[in-house]
Amino acid sequence: MSKIDTIIFDLGGVLIDWNPEYVFLDVFHGNREKMQWFFDNICTNDWNENQDAGYPMAKATEERVALFPEYEKEIRMFYGRWVEMLGDAITGTVNILKHFVESSDYKVVALTNWSAETFPIALERFEFLHWFEGIIVSGEEKTRKPFDEIYNLTLERFNIKAKNSIFIDDNLRNIEAANNLGINGIRFESPEQLILELKTFNIHL
Repeated sequence: MSKIDTIIFDLGGVLIDWNPEYVFLDVFHGNREKMQWFFDNICTNDWNENQDAGYPMAKATEERVALFPEYEKEIRMFYGRWVEMLGDAITGTVNILKHFVESSDYKVVALTNWSAETFPIALERFEFLHWFEGIIVSGEEKTRKPFDEIYNLTLERFNIKAKNSIFIDDNLRNIEAANNLGINGIRFESPEQLILELKTFNIHL
């Protein structure tokens, strides 16, 4: 096994709790079935990821309203109340990040699917985002995970060798894409599970 010298963190779902349920469960009066139908058919994950790849949120909203005018109010809430979907830091993972940042043995960067329009809000709210050597924000690069382009960009920009790096993400699709390029991956489930998985790479926290 190659010696690991770089840790690449995803942000949402790993270091930061983000969940549209924080807004829409209330909007749909606690009816999870109706809320899930809305996410599956109106403001879908694919639609939101398009904005993560740089598509303007205002334009995306107007287009969606034109398609589903009966849901105009709810559609406008998706980005109109986006700040309310942003939860707290995931403290256990922030502590793991701190360990790596304070160690002289590792380069620590982030790779996130995040709209360039909303990322400044996170930068202002979470001080630990300023600990990274650098952050690749999909919305700024006009591409996103799981496309090869954004992984290759991360490797090139920060002079990372794939085999010497670990990528931590909560989305299996994104881990598999990284693995296909020779990047080691850990699918994040909890800080405790991450600590255990890191041991398989001879990293002991």
